[in-house]
Amino acid sequence: MTTDTAPTLYPNLRYRDAAAALKWLAAAFGFEEQLVVPGPDNTIAHAELRFGTSILMLGSVRDDVFGAQGVMAPYVYVRDIDAHCARARAAGATIVMEPRNTDYGSRDYSARDPEGYVWSFGTYRPSPSR
Repeated sequence: MTTDTAPTLYPNLRYRDAAAALKWLAAAFGFEEQLVVPGPDNTIAHAELRFGTSILMLGSVRDDVFGAQGVMAPYVYVRDIDAHCARARAAGATIVMEPRNTDYGSRDYSARDPEGYVWSFGTYRPSPSR
């Protein structure tokens, strides 16, 4: 087992308008741009967004490698669900599940982004050591 604390799982989403997605994810959900690599024809070849100690990778839809936009439902740990939900709503997110308490001790909500991905946010924080 390694003692390296860097993440080992990096979700990767593909957007039809990746540049707009970068801006929207920052405004609505609080992600911070870390790296953006432009691609041909005003596309994004690769981008990395930071959220706490985690990294989300994204880029433009490319039929040659990744196929069309896929189905994925990222889950992100946040401390204050209600404030985060209010921020997302103010930025235009469609809230598909209002903040609620779960049977397993988390407080969660879910929101749809402009390209249809459903993001879940909650206070549950899985750990590999469990």
